[in-house]
Amino acid sequence: MRLDISQHMKMDQRMALAPRMIQSMEILQLPILALQERIEQEMLSNPVLELEEPETNETPNPPETATSSLDTPEGEKSLKIGDDNNKTQDFERLNNIGDDYDDYMGRSSYLPSRRSQDGRDAKMEAMNNTAAPNKSLNEYLHDQWAFMECEEITHKIGSVIIDHIDDAGYLSVELSSLPEKVRVPVRPDQMEEALLLVQTLEPSGVGARNLTECMLIQLRHSSETRTLEIELVKQHLKDLEMNRYPQVERKTGRSIADIKKAVENISHLDLRPGLQIGRRETPYILPDVIVEYDEENDSFTAHLSDSSIPSLRISQTYADMIKKGKLPTDAKEFLQNNIQSARWLIESIAQRKGTLLRVVNQVLSNQQVFFRSGPQHLKPLPMVEVAEVLGIHVATVSRAVSGKYMQTPTGIYPLRYFFSGGKTNASGESVSWDAIKAKLREIVDNEDKNEPYGDDQLVEKLSESGMNVARRTVAKYRAALNIPPARRRRQFE
Repeated sequence: MRLDISQHMKMDQRMALAPRMIQSMEILQLPILALQERIEQEMLSNPVLELEEPETNETPNPPETATSSLDTPEGEKSLKIGDDNNKTQDFERLNNIGDDYDDYMGRSSYLPSRRSQDGRDAKMEAMNNTAAPNKSLNEYLHDQWAFMECEEITHKIGSVIIDHIDDAGYLSVELSSLPEKVRVPVRPDQMEEALLLVQTLEPSGVGARNLTECMLIQLRHSSETRTLEIELVKQHLKDLEMNRYPQVERKTGRSIADIKKAVENISHLDLRPGLQIGRRETPYILPDVIVEYDEENDSFTAHLSDSSIPSLRISQTYADMIKKGKLPTDAKEFLQNNIQSARWLIESIAQRKGTLLRVVNQVLSNQQVFFRSGPQHLKPLPMVEVAEVLGIHVATVSRAVSGKYMQTPTGIYPLRYFFSGGKTNASGESVSWDAIKAKLREIVDNEDKNEPYGDDQLVEKLSESGMNVARRTVAKYRAALNIPPARRRRQFE
């Protein structure tokens, strides 16, 4: 076997993503809130980035002459050495310099004040207006349990039980597995006694081991008598779930009207009572795009809600420092890298704005009927089609709409909602799948609840609206919309 070393030339074509392109794609994909956070991080890490102040029409005051009060403020005299050996007047002026200096600094425009013009500190005011964090469910239950009057062993067991209640308010482990965590010998009846006491805490229903027990706790703690409701939950919950009201009527001997009233009371119970307490933040949505109706042109127009995005620029001070060329090599290289990074960020933000506007304008031109008539008239709009019209890659369109929202006169929608497939109806028009779902929801909402439509009837109703879909498609969409079958939607008098 012969081993040797040789050189070969090979031509190869590959696609490599430059750092600038990667950053541009990242900026394009960020929603407006995430973009604001990204800009703040860049401002902290890149010294050459600065905010571009809005232009003002105010003209600066003309420069003062040599005899202005800035040179010789009122009441100030030049220090002269006179014949007075005691220098009494001069020492008095030196003692008053501190007061004069403080007054001058208060009037000076060179030092920014932390307080606003009305005397308020913006940061302190924001901290004062910030709500204190809520107590967790565990803390809330322990605070109540501390005032519970019971034996010491029961109090210890209750504390252990509370530590094993999840955020929804349910006991997350088997009660029989907790005695070893109490660290003292306990009997099963002591465990049950402590659990019953824990179940008396607020919110009503906490400490339950299952859904049925959670409902029973709330019904027993109700200020009104709930005998029928308790019986229904204990013995007939499955029949009620399957809408078998005649069978429940026959078994309980109560009228359907009484049963329906009891079911209504049961429906008001909280199935996850623990979520009433705790640190939960409501997700905040800030639309990236706002669509408004233009009455003059009878059309809809869109603009980006980017007023909260600060305008950036490269600091002229650092740019001049590089031009002068008197910096050490490492300092010059540091500034050049930061200026290049800042320039890329500014260009990426501008490119994001342009790409997003182009995509949104395509949505407007294709979905005018939707904005006028509602979700039932949403047309199919594949991303590939938009990408071909704009001359960009389909992945760019996907990144442009990812995680972003559009505010319309009828509500706020995810921007991706307007990009969906569909089919052609009987009239030859394209109808999106979401439009079919909206029509299906409307048909079910307006049906006779005493004789609800079956899936075959829903197919016929959709066909009458020009939407020809298969029965299995109706069943799939009905399940996706959480619409139960006809047997469970039927109402009894």
